[in-house]
Amino acid sequence: MSKRHSAKYKIDRRMGENLWGRPKSPVNKREYGPGQHGQRRKGKTSDYGLQLRAKQKLKGYYGDLAEKQFYKIYEEASRLRGDTSEALIGLLESRLDAIVYRAKFVPTIFAARQFVNHGHVQVNGRRVNIGSYRVKVGDVVEVRQKSKELALVIEAQDLAERDVPDYIEVDPAKKVAKLIRVPALADVPYAVKMEPNLVVEFYSR
Repeated sequence: MSKRHSAKYKIDRRMGENLWGRPKSPVNKREYGPGQHGQRRKGKTSDYGLQLRAKQKLKGYYGDLAEKQFYKIYEEASRLRGDTSEALIGLLESRLDAIVYRAKFVPTIFAARQFVNHGHVQVNGRRVNIGSYRVKVGDVVEVRQKSKELALVIEAQDLAERDVPDYIEVDPAKKVAKLIRVPALADVPYAVKMEPNLVVEFYSR
C-alpha cells in the first residue's frame, strides 16, 4: 500500500468517519480509531475537543495539510470581509489541488497534490506545480496533453462515488476545468459534515 493510501485511511480511522465517501474506507467496517486504544469508550467531548476535531477533520480532508499552512489560510480568511468560516472554505476550495480533485482529473486529494507537484497541470496555459496555488474565478485549469492518458486520470473519470460541483465547469474529454465562482460551505459536496465555524472558534480562543 502506498504512503498516501495508508495516510488517507489512517485519517478516516482517526476521525471515525469516511471523510471522502470512498467505498474502500476502513471506517465502513470499523468505526473506531487506529491503534491498541482505538476501541476505548469515548466520554463527553469538551468544547475545545469539538473545535480541535473540526480543525483536524477539515485539515485532513484537504490532504492532511501542515498546521502552519492551514493556520496561514485561516489568517487570510480572517482578514477578508464577511463570514470567516465561509471565507476559509472558499480559500481551501480555490487551491489548485482541490480544483484538480473536484474536476475528477484524479481519484483522491492526495493524488491531486502529487499530480500537480509532478507538473501534469497547466493554469491559463502555464505549467504550475504548486498544490497550494490560488486559482481565481475564470482561470482555466488543464491536464497537460501528454498526461491525459495516464491510468490515474482515466480511473478518476469513471468514479461513480462523486460528481463535479456546479461551481466548476469541466470538459471531461479535453480535461479542462474552469472555476466559475468561489463556493460557499453549502455548495461544497463534503461526504461528512464540516464545521468551519468551530475551526474559527478554535483559532480565536
